[in-house]
Parts: sequence; C-alpha cells; structure tokens
Amino acid sequence: VQLVQSGGGLVQPGGSLRLSCAASGSTFSTYAMSWYRQAPGKVLEFVASITSGGGGTNYADSVKGRFTISRDNAKNLVYLQMTSLKPEDTAVFYCKATFFYDRTRNYWGQGTQVTVSS
Repeated sequence: VQLVQSGGGLVQPGGSLRLSCAASGSTFSTYAMSWYRQAPGKVLEFVASITSGGGGTNYADSVKGRFTISRDNAKNLVYLQMTSLKPEDTAVFYCKATFFYDRTRNYWGQGTQVTVSS
C-alpha cells in the first residue's frame, strides 16, 4: 500500500488543522492506521491509532481531548483532526498502515510538516 499525506502547514497557537492520509489499493480496511510525529531533535512519537474497522481508537496522553483520528474506508482515507494546537505540537507528522494479519508489515507516508507558531 502507498500512503500520500496532505494538510500540514503553519497555524497559530490555539488553531486547528486536519491532516489526511490517502491509501492506494483495495485492501485499506485490512490495515490499522496510526499517526506519529517527530519534533526537531526528538525521537519519533506515537500520536494516535485507529483499528481497521474504525471502531477503536487510541491516543497519546499529550494529545487526548485535542486530536481526533478517524477513517473513511470507502474512500481509503484516514484523518487527524487537530485542535487547540500548541507550539510543542510542531513536528513532522507521519501516517502508518499496519496490516491486520501481519503486524510486521508496515507502510509509512512521506511526512507532512506542522508548525504551530505566532
């Protein structure tokens, strides 16, 4: 599967952004999807995940209540809605697909920059 991300950019503190990740292929519903981020000088960090069917989600404590992950299996899309953004959310965000039947099969998007600054 190939993942193409969109939706990053510059936003002021307190603002909102929505990231999208479009997957190729017809088996999107067999992949759990997640978002990670990497801030400058820091390691890659888990942000949020959603199960293949969309019925379960999980979030890092740092984004709970502010970020929402969702997916549209009919359109092969996963989203990360980000609200109440803080400067410390500045990072390159990556989406990841994990095959349901073999969790060693992971695919990554190209990354998209999110900058929160006034």
